[in-house]
Amino acid sequence: MELYTANLPHTLTMTQTYHPIARGLHWLMALCIFGLLVLGHYMRELPLSPDKLRFYSWHKWAGVTVFALAVLRLVWRVAHRPPALPETLSPLMKRLAHAGHALLYVLMFAMPLSGWLMSSAKGVPTVWFGVFPLPDLLSRDRALGDLLENVHAALSWLLVAMVVAHVLAALYHHRVLRDDTLDRMWPRKQPTDSSASSL
Repeated sequence: MELYTANLPHTLTMTQTYHPIARGLHWLMALCIFGLLVLGHYMRELPLSPDKLRFYSWHKWAGVTVFALAVLRLVWRVAHRPPALPETLSPLMKRLAHAGHALLYVLMFAMPLSGWLMSSAKGVPTVWFGVFPLPDLLSRDRALGDLLENVHAALSWLLVAMVVAHVLAALYHHRVLRDDTLDRMWPRKQPTDSSASSL
């Protein structure tokens, strides 16, 4: 099963890069999600204490921020067509790439939403940065809250797997296929033409 198209050079250089706003959103969200995953798995093992409650508050603030950034990123992507995938990729690899990106977008929304739903069901209000109270999405239901906690945890592990796959795919493009997929999203990379767009 071919991973690339044999009749095209593997060192194809792309002329399109992502818009600086798209790259900024990408890396800002990457940092936030990494921090959320690390903090989330760390704080679950802590005994109940003021520190644990503080970490939970920070985790919820960051989760709401990721949700807001995901909305902004989706709006930007709809309004700005992203650069095409390398022509060296086979149709199968292009379909896998699109499916992977779609799943990442779903998880960027599902993770914070499941946490928000869980807090609502457990009767714990969500106050963004301790200033802006958010409405409860569900009435208080302890059993449902426990179920949503398990869903939230399962989604976090799925997100970990997808992030690892995303990083490995970027490195595969960079080191094996030797195209510019990684370079065009790298923070210091400047757009090379006026058609630069977003992810």
